[in-house]
Amino acid sequence: MEERKKRTPRRDNRREILVSGVIFTLLFAAMIWYMTRFVATGRQEMVDNSYNSRQEILLSQNYRGTIYSRDGDVLAQTVLGAGQDETRVYPYGELFSHIVGYATQGRMGVEDAANYYLINTSIPLGSKAANDMAGVKNPGDNVYTTLDVELQKIAGEQLNVYKGAVIVTEVKTGKVLAMVSHPDFDPNEIGAIWDDLLEDSDSSVLLNRATQGLYPPGSTFKILTALAYIRQNPDTYQDYSFSCSGSYQTDAGSIHCYHGSSHGKVDFTRAFAKSCNSAFADIGMSLDREAFQETLEQLLFDRALPTEFASKRSTAPISEEMTDSEMMQASIGQGKTQITPLHLNMITAAIANGGVMMEPYVLDRVESAEGGKVKTFRSQTYGRVMSEEEADVLKGLMTEVVASGTASRLSGREYTAAGKTGSAEYNNVKGDSHAWFTGFAPVEDPRVCVTIIVEGAGSGGDYAVPMARRIFDGYFKEEAQSESPE
Repeated sequence: MEERKKRTPRRDNRREILVSGVIFTLLFAAMIWYMTRFVATGRQEMVDNSYNSRQEILLSQNYRGTIYSRDGDVLAQTVLGAGQDETRVYPYGELFSHIVGYATQGRMGVEDAANYYLINTSIPLGSKAANDMAGVKNPGDNVYTTLDVELQKIAGEQLNVYKGAVIVTEVKTGKVLAMVSHPDFDPNEIGAIWDDLLEDSDSSVLLNRATQGLYPPGSTFKILTALAYIRQNPDTYQDYSFSCSGSYQTDAGSIHCYHGSSHGKVDFTRAFAKSCNSAFADIGMSLDREAFQETLEQLLFDRALPTEFASKRSTAPISEEMTDSEMMQASIGQGKTQITPLHLNMITAAIANGGVMMEPYVLDRVESAEGGKVKTFRSQTYGRVMSEEEADVLKGLMTEVVASGTASRLSGREYTAAGKTGSAEYNNVKGDSHAWFTGFAPVEDPRVCVTIIVEGAGSGGDYAVPMARRIFDGYFKEEAQSESPE
């Protein structure tokens, strides 16, 4: 008995040692797994970190690679001078300033998104050895983008002296074909003008308005109000009727149609096509606000956008606590509602794509300086944000906007188009509004989506729609030329 008692503490100690050993082994294995996974999946993020000296080491061995458009035009390159002096050159100057960006005084645009590839090199070891013997740096990998030079030129020319933004994307893939933000700057002069840009707080020249500009969406938000109404009234939304006298009056306040227009008796389609504020204030007041907010969240309001660009979050604070006056304003895209042009483009493209939202992207592939394949980027589906039936109804509404509504300047072309205009008030001065258009073409088989905001211009139908028409014209002209036999 005494002998058994003596052995018990020893067995307990062995058990404790065994358990402790197993726990530490598992912790060590978990740590190894985490570190291996981090190195495998987070290597790019780790190298791109501004605190990582690895970048300086790479740049002492390699010079920055070239950025190309989708058809092979140089958008940014490093020119080597006497004594291997390096100068980063942007052949198109201001045209691609925000989307391609710059690589001195920090980084932005593609220069930032593709930095990992541009400062690394994938040339063969023999070429590296030859460069080392010659005492010269290795060329960094080259990045090909989805950007189309001709469409970028047209977008830049249309926006012209106005502040604002233009985004052109492929509906089915999410490829960004053009992205313009004004005011712009010359990235070739970024070092010389840097201090002036930082001091000029009013113009916000360095802000990419396409992805980081937050604006009241105005009547383009009626796309979302219409979707919420369709969802909450699936069997009766087509029976909607309203008599517009130019305003909508309640005890909480009033909403007026743009320029006091009186639309008379309108159904759901005509209210949308004519962008009747009074009818949509009436529609908004009938909505269940919690369900409306759920719809907005599904379409990424108050959510980070799935994109490689630095972007702001759109906001549309619909809630049970808001006043009726606030609800009326929110229903027509005013009040506290704000959206980025990129986000509106994604929503519009999702409608054109049968309810499936694609993730916008601008990096197409990476090749070594000798043409070797390094990496190819594929289109990514974010997910279904509305049913195919809902998308078809919205597509029909947006088609009528062009056929008989506020975007009629897009009708009668060689292609069919659908869209929504907006005139978004942004201060207390009557008549001051941003001009919006967002839409796609052709209606039968949507391929391209265009979103435009022109700051302080006024009516979307008067200013943004003609710009969109010329961009659509340019897209289909280029498409026809590429398909025609030589």
